[in-house]
Formats: sequence, C-alpha cells, structure tokens
Amino acid sequence: MEFIPGLPEDIGLECLTRLDYKAHGVASQVCHTWRNLLKSREFYVHRKQAGMTHHVGCLIQSLPPVPANSEGGGGGGEGVKQPAGGGGAAGAPSYGITVYDSASGEWERLDPVPKYPDGIPLFSQIVSVEGKLVLMGGWNPTSWNPITDLFIYDFTTQRWKQGRELPSKRSFFASAVLDGKVFIAGGHDESKNALKTAWAYDLRNDEWSELAQLSEERDECEGIVIGNEFWVVSGYGTEHQGRFEASAECYQLGTGEWRRVEEAWTVGKCPRACVGVGKDGKSLINFSELDSLVGVGTYAVELGNRTNLVTGVTYLGAPQGFFLVEGQNGKLVKIDVPEEFTGFVQSGCSLEI
Repeated sequence: MEFIPGLPEDIGLECLTRLDYKAHGVASQVCHTWRNLLKSREFYVHRKQAGMTHHVGCLIQSLPPVPANSEGGGGGGEGVKQPAGGGGAAGAPSYGITVYDSASGEWERLDPVPKYPDGIPLFSQIVSVEGKLVLMGGWNPTSWNPITDLFIYDFTTQRWKQGRELPSKRSFFASAVLDGKVFIAGGHDESKNALKTAWAYDLRNDEWSELAQLSEERDECEGIVIGNEFWVVSGYGTEHQGRFEASAECYQLGTGEWRRVEEAWTVGKCPRACVGVGKDGKSLINFSELDSLVGVGTYAVELGNRTNLVTGVTYLGAPQGFFLVEGQNGKLVKIDVPEEFTGFVQSGCSLEI
C-alpha cells in the first residue's frame, strides 16, 4: 500500500507516525486511506510502540461565565471553545472538558457534546480507551435528572459520537480502564440507593457486559487500576450516608471475581478524584494529604514519567491551584494557567495519545 506517492510503504507509514496528534484531524481529510489508517486501533498501537505517544490530562472543569450579551462560541479567548450558555439549572456552573498537554504547556477545550451544547452533564465521568475519550453518566445539566448517555470523542476526527447507553442510571460510581475495556461499579441510582452492581463496556463492539456484584453497596467510591485488577475504593451503603469505608474491592480479570482488601483507605475520607498508587505499586495514597495547598477539592491525574497534575485549594472559596508533582511524595511545583482554565476541576483522566 502506498501511503505517500513515490515513497515505499514503510517510509510513508513512518512519516504519518511522526505526525503530532493535533495534525491528525487535518491529515484524515487528505484521503480515505489516511483517514482509515489514522482512525484504526492498529495505527494507535503502532504509534505507541514507536514511542510517538505521550500523556495529556483531560479535565472536567467548570467554565467561565459567558457575558450576558454574548452568544457563546468566543468568550473564552484563543483556543477556547465555549458552550452556548453560561450556566446550568438554577445558575449552576457549566462544565466542559479541558485538555492539558504538559509537553507543550498548552491548554485547550474540546468542543461541547452536540446533545448538550450548554455544558456536559453534571457529575459525568471520563475515561480514556486507546486514544479516545469516553464520557458517561451524570445529570442532565438543565433538569438535573440522572441520565444513561455515553459519548465517545475521537481526536482524529475531532468529533463526538454517541455510544451504547449505560445499562442503568447511576451517579458517583467508580470507573477505570483495564485491558481495553471500561469498568464501572457502585455509585447510586436515581432514588439515591447505593449500588453494588458492576459492568464492563467494550468500546470496539459498543457492548456492555454485566460482572459479578461487589460484596456490598459502595456509593461515592473511586476506581483505579493496579496491575491487572480494577479496584473500587471505599464508598458507603444506603444506610450509612457519608460514612466512607476503609475497605476496597478488586476485580480480577482471570477469575471474574472480586477480592476484598481491608484497611486499604482511611476510614471517613472521601476517595473521589484523589486516589493514587504508592511507590510499591500495590498500596493506595491520598493526594489530598500531599500538601495543604491542595487539601480541599483535590484532583490528581498522571501525566507519564511519574509526573502528576494535582489541583485543589487550601480552603473552600480559595483560588484553584494547579501543580506538577514528580512521584507521589514530591514537591509541588506551581504552574501558570491561563485565566479561562482556572475553574474548579471536578474529575478527569489521563489520556495517552
């Protein structure tokens, strides 16, 4: 196959492999051959094996208010794609997805999901699978009703598409990606009943599969991958609102069963968005305990090479701080962030692209 006229196939492939991911959108419009190649899982794996991918942080972040006389689409400055509206129901803030590239120091905001032009669903969650973003669940930003929507963002086409809906409405659940599949567990339903059900989503086939249930209900739990296990950390049952457990449960791919781990987390501490893996690669750490500068509203995401982006505040109402941290116990290094990207970070994920 000739990717570039006049060049051998391997040389043409090497040229396309070296393209920065931000150029893939334009390159995919050159011809069907390039488009099919750039969108393929095989090309993503090839770039990864060739060392041409790197990690970026994808953040669900509150958006700056749109001026009353603005119609949206340009209020945030260069590189910022604003939703049409300036807030959700009852004046609640709107949220968008911010991408931070530590290699270039650039910040940008993805286009809104077409179904929700005024901001993505509240409390929705994102994970990354083979260079794509998966946005799922949350609350309708206008009605605040729980939803089952799932959307996929392709960085090659720079467009959203809708995937198969979640099997049921759930909020504040654990999620993570393992072996190319999205795993979710726990959270609560539309009646605020804590859940112990778990599912796996196959992005390639756009299918959900039910897993064995957790041993107990776990609302407001957090998901993380350690080795080849999907960990569901802490949470609480319907009758124990806000009383976070010290235990965790680990789903093992080989057996399809859950393993309970006692004293994995600090009892009474909310695990949402602040769980990390310790130096030993087995234990859990709490990024909110790293420094008082990020002690409240903490969020951490890995950026590769043992570097983490950590955000948070000293106290409620304080300006949001953004820091890079090398390792789990390293020193916080404050980074400059454009004003339009200083909003509260609710959650996010690491994306290798």
